Amino acid sequence: MKFIGFNLTKINAEKLSDNFKTAKISTKINITSIDPVESNFFKEEGLLRVKFTYSIEYSTNAAKVEISGDILLSTEKKQAKEITEGWKDKKISEDLRILIFNLILKKANVKALELEEQLNLPLHIPMPSLKKGKKE
Repeated sequence: MKFIGFNLTKINAEKLSDNFKTAKISTKINITSIDPVESNFFKEEGLLRVKFTYSIEYSTNAAKVEISGDILLSTEKKQAKEITEGWKDKKISEDLRILIFNLILKKANVKALELEEQLNLPLHIPMPSLKKGKKE
């Protein structure tokens, strides 16, 4: 399976209060659809459009970030048909789910961090930092 493209269709970030002292941050990825795509460029391959929503919620209802988009994947026509047939029952293989989730996390986390920084929200993932070492 090959990754062809990633497109954002919705970006929403809201800061509803400044009460972040006890806030717990949770993230959620939701695959909303998997559909076949026709293309003149990829006639020998099966193309799939995977639509998703990635959300970050703060437990005190202080803020939320939501990013929606789609991923374009290329695979063998037979495999593409199997995937779309399985999706009718909202079932996909674990390998495909992991591939899709990792693509979403790789792309959407960068955008989410940017939005959180602009709204002065606590970051949903810790950033690396340096600490003073002990002298030996």
